[in-house]
Amino acid sequence: MTKAELVEQIAAKTGLNKRESAAVVTWMLRCIVEALQAGDKVELRGFGSFRCRFRAPRRGRNPKTAETVDVPAKRMPYFK
Repeated sequence: MTKAELVEQIAAKTGLNKRESAAVVTWMLRCIVEALQAGDKVELRGFGSFRCRFRAPRRGRNPKTAETVDVPAKRMPYFK
């Protein structure tokens, strides 16, 4: 399901127009992103949970040139 399909289903089931439904979906996704950026976890009971995982720095390889590159540490969003 795409974001547009989700907006259409919300509009059909709630009686909101598509513009209002799109605003609700965008607002909800923005809140999830902001919570993850702040280091919080987001749990939607009966659906799943969003968390951030830490990925350690590592050595990678450029497949085109076979040159070794350093990949920095980063936090990755994770859904379970």
